[in-house]
Amino acid sequence: MTESTRKPKLLLHVCCGPCASAVIEQLRARFETHCFWYNPNIEPAAEYQRRLVSVRRVADAMGVPLIEGPRDSAGWQEAVKGWEDEPEGGQRCRLCFEYRLREAVEYACGHGIGLLGTTLTISPHKDLELINSLGQLLTETAGIEFLAENWRQQGGFQRGLVLSRELSLYRQHYCGCIFSLRSMMASGSAADNG
Repeated sequence: MTESTRKPKLLLHVCCGPCASAVIEQLRARFETHCFWYNPNIEPAAEYQRRLVSVRRVADAMGVPLIEGPRDSAGWQEAVKGWEDEPEGGQRCRLCFEYRLREAVEYACGHGIGLLGTTLTISPHKDLELINSLGQLLTETAGIEFLAENWRQQGGFQRGLVLSRELSLYRQHYCGCIFSLRSMMASGSAADNG
């Protein structure tokens, strides 16, 4: 591949295997995609490992590199301190998105990657506008670009469901943090939170 035809390099923050699968499938034609697993919010440890194994399976199947960030649960807990009782979708989630995206921005900047995206926006359970605005703010401050796309369009979330079955991926039933797990258990519901 010549210099003029080389695809731009993209660091893709991935939240889970099912979401990553459909997004990577869309990105591969346009970008040299590098996945970045950074989700210190996920509890308990066994859940974190189940989701990481799923992401590794997707990266292998799609032929993209996977960078595994540090777990850093203590740092994440400090970032959301005081917002533990906030309902799902509130200020705690905003702080969580910002914390994870900030780490992705730092990684991208430190490794000469000028473009960042995230799979967080494929889930119908997440605030698309909030995530994209946080991504744009953080990358603008750092001097890199944010790929603010709506992965839900054209059946992105549904495609992730299909790929999950094809790749035998683990699908989670709560957002990931201990507070969302407690909320789900208290309500007795188990939504598919891909």
